[in-house]
Amino acid sequence: MSYLNVIVKKYDKVLLGAIIVLCVFGTVMLYSASSIRSLEITNSRTDTLYLQAHLKRLLVGVIFMFFFMMLDYRKLKEWSLHILGGAVGLLVLTLVMSLFQSSSGPTRWLYIGSFSIQTSDIARVSLIIFLAAFIHEKRGNIKDFYNGYLTCILAIGSVTTLILLQPDLSTTAMILIISFVMLFLGGARLQHMMATAGVSFTFLSIVIMNWDYMRRRIDSFINPDTVNPDSLLQIKQSMISLANGGFFGLGLGNSYGKNHFLPTPHTDFIFAIVGEETGLIGTIFILTLFMFIFQRGIHIAKESPDIFGVILALGISCSFILYAFINVAVVTNLVPTTGLAMPLVSYGGSGVVVHLASLGILLNISQSKRSVQTDSDWRKRIYG
Repeated sequence: MSYLNVIVKKYDKVLLGAIIVLCVFGTVMLYSASSIRSLEITNSRTDTLYLQAHLKRLLVGVIFMFFFMMLDYRKLKEWSLHILGGAVGLLVLTLVMSLFQSSSGPTRWLYIGSFSIQTSDIARVSLIIFLAAFIHEKRGNIKDFYNGYLTCILAIGSVTTLILLQPDLSTTAMILIISFVMLFLGGARLQHMMATAGVSFTFLSIVIMNWDYMRRRIDSFINPDTVNPDSLLQIKQSMISLANGGFFGLGLGNSYGKNHFLPTPHTDFIFAIVGEETGLIGTIFILTLFMFIFQRGIHIAKESPDIFGVILALGISCSFILYAFINVAVVTNLVPTTGLAMPLVSYGGSGVVVHLASLGILLNISQSKRSVQTDSDWRKRIYG
C-alpha cells in the first residue's frame, strides 16, 4: 500500500470526496462559461485558455491541501502570531506597491513577476488561525475587555482596515462576520460584540458614503429605477440566465448568457451559468455540496480534541459556506454586487489555492478524534 493511501485513510474521506466532486463540477462549469472568451482572446486558436490557467491553480491548491493535511494543525497555533504578522505585511506591501502603479482602480493584488496574489485571501485565513489560537490560550480572559477581547479587536481591525484601503468592502464585511462568529463561539461577551458591531457598522457606512463606487453599488440595489440602466446589466442578465435554465437546464455548453449577454460569466456570476445549463437540479446539487462540506466541518469541530481545533474548524467552515452563499445571493439579487467568487467554482487564482489550503487544515483536524463527551461537556470546552 502506498504512503499516500496510508495518509488519506486517516482523514475524513467523505469530506475529501465532496471536495473532489466540487472541484470537478466547478472545472466543467468554468470551461463551459469561459470557452467563448478564450476563443476571442486567442483568435479562435483555443477555447481552453482559462481552463488551462484554472487547472494550474487547482493543481497548486491541491498540493497545498495535501501539505496542510499532513502538517499537524497544532503547529499553526504556535506560529499563529507570525502567520498573522506575515499576512499584515503582505497587505501593507500590496498598498505600497500600488503607489508605483499607474492604475487608479482597486489595488487588491500583489504582483510577483507574472503571478498575482490577492493578499486579502491570505489575510482572512491567517486571522482565522490567530483568533482560534488566541481563544484557545486566553479562553479564561476572553470575556475580559482589556485582557482578552481587545487584543482580538486590534487584530481584526488591523487586517480589515488594510483591506478596506484597497478598497475591498465586501471582503472586509466577510472577515468581520467570520470574526464575530468565532468570538461568539469562543465565549466573548455579547455586550462587547454588539458595541463593536455598532462601531463597525457606523464606520463602514461612512466609508460607503465617501467612496463613489461603493455608494453606486448600494444605490443600484436599493433604488434600481433611479440609476443608469447600464449599471444593472449584469444582474438583469444573471436573472435571465437563471430563468432560461428552468428545471433541467439547457445542457452543458448551451448557455446563451455567456455569449456576451452576461459580463464575466466565468468569475463572480458563474452560478448563473450553472443555473442556465444544468437548471434547478444543478443549482440544488452544487448548493447541497456546499452545505455537505459545511456539515462535515461542523462535525469535525465537535470531534476535535482541543479548543483550538474546534474554533479553527468552525472558522474555516463558516468562511467557506459564507463565501458560497453570499455569491449565490448576489447572483439572485438578494444582496448588492460584492465581487466575491464562488469557492472552487469561479475562475480565480489565490482564492482557489487558499480555499483548498484551508480545507486541507480542516482535513488534518479530522484525523484527531476526542473521546466521547456529552453536549454539555463540549460546551464547557468552548466557554471555559
